[in-house]
Amino acid sequence: MADSSLPPRNPLVASEDWWAVWMAGLLLAATAGGLIAFVPGVGRWSTLPFEAFLGREWGLLALGLGLAALTAAAVQVMSGDGARQAAAFVPLFVLALVAYTLASQTGIRAAGFGYAFWALLIGLAIANTIGTPSWLWPAIRSELYIKTGLVLLGAEVLFGNILNLGLPGLFVAWFVTPVVIIFMYQFGTRVLGMASRSLVIIIAAAASVCGVSAAIAVAAAVRAHKQELTLAVGMSLIFTVAMMVLMPLGIRAAGMDPVVGAAWIGGTVDATGAVVAAGALLGEQAEQIAAVVKMIQNTLIGVVAFLVAVFWVTRIEANGTRKPDAMEIWHRLPKFIIGFVAASLIFSFVLTPSLGDARVSTVLDLTSDLRGWLFCLAFVSIGLESSFRELARRAGGSRPLKLYVTGQAFNVVLTLLAAYLAFGGILFDRPMVADSDSGATGGTATAIEANLDAGRDATGLFYTEVDGWQTRSAELEK
Repeated sequence: MADSSLPPRNPLVASEDWWAVWMAGLLLAATAGGLIAFVPGVGRWSTLPFEAFLGREWGLLALGLGLAALTAAAVQVMSGDGARQAAAFVPLFVLALVAYTLASQTGIRAAGFGYAFWALLIGLAIANTIGTPSWLWPAIRSELYIKTGLVLLGAEVLFGNILNLGLPGLFVAWFVTPVVIIFMYQFGTRVLGMASRSLVIIIAAAASVCGVSAAIAVAAAVRAHKQELTLAVGMSLIFTVAMMVLMPLGIRAAGMDPVVGAAWIGGTVDATGAVVAAGALLGEQAEQIAAVVKMIQNTLIGVVAFLVAVFWVTRIEANGTRKPDAMEIWHRLPKFIIGFVAASLIFSFVLTPSLGDARVSTVLDLTSDLRGWLFCLAFVSIGLESSFRELARRAGGSRPLKLYVTGQAFNVVLTLLAAYLAFGGILFDRPMVADSDSGATGGTATAIEANLDAGRDATGLFYTEVDGWQTRSAELEK
């Protein structure tokens, strides 16, 4: 038991929120300064899993040990439990490695079932069969991994990209998204009567912004239960795959303008990798439009997380009592949000002008890989902490599914209208897209079949995880 006579420790060194900022800051500085020049990953494979590790063994070992040392140092300062954290982190990293390996199989990559899906599944399978081993618990720190990854994600939200992507894309992404969030929140709390407001806002963010990444950010902002994040992520992943397959087929069958259809896909399909895969069925230029619209929508993640966090501490947590003052808001506000915003501002207005776009793109390729590993560790941890019984209790029946389906249906209709107005030549000049069918796949092919033929990865959650993200806006303007 802690000695109550001891003075309280400074939250700058005792708080998990602040340590997420410090660890992410260290990783960002190391990559920008050239100390981290390579982040190993798992290679793709088709029939034999060991193909994924050829020539990568030592790099993955170094990555695992490096992350173990970094997190152990943070835990040691926070609680003096660094040694147990380091020992338990190794098997946790192995589970994350298994999740990445499954996600790297050729057919699975094409279908869009990424590491988040497999990490959750592995954790849930262990927790609900043999039970999570006691020796693994010291490293199960899902919030630390998530928040550190979110600060890294902040660096990927570049304001320059927002300004360069054009008014039509801004209209589709930024007009629809807040409307859908507000609609889903009101529908979930007032019409469906869902007791958990945090679950409602997580599902709303997942459906309206960018799926898993938005769900993670908002869940951390409102300090949601991990089971609520699991529910939202599970629904988002499943519906993303379904929409990736069905939307381009529907657009082709209806004879819709591929430019409008591409913008529609970009504004509704949750994950960026799935957006690119679906847009590719409509043609090369349509693929670019879909990707760019999604890139713009991705940039809303920080704004949404920040506004939701402020709303939560001033309205929901206040619970009808007196209005909290500025200091109280500061104390309640999740501090990783500060790190997220700071990373975005520094990379947008300091590093990009000083280092140049090419160097910053290289750095972000590295930090997005690090973020992916941290998120994978977080999802394994969440699965290991979750029970199906608790998930069922949190779900409270079919209402979360009703909320997601209703909200996504509203999103689909509203985005179609916005895409027609913005890209159909009504509000703005129609984009000059030469040969819209160039590179399009035959009308009977599905997105998964096209992904297999092209070797395309449909699992990317955020735009920096998609090959060629640096040049998409430039290509669209040509």
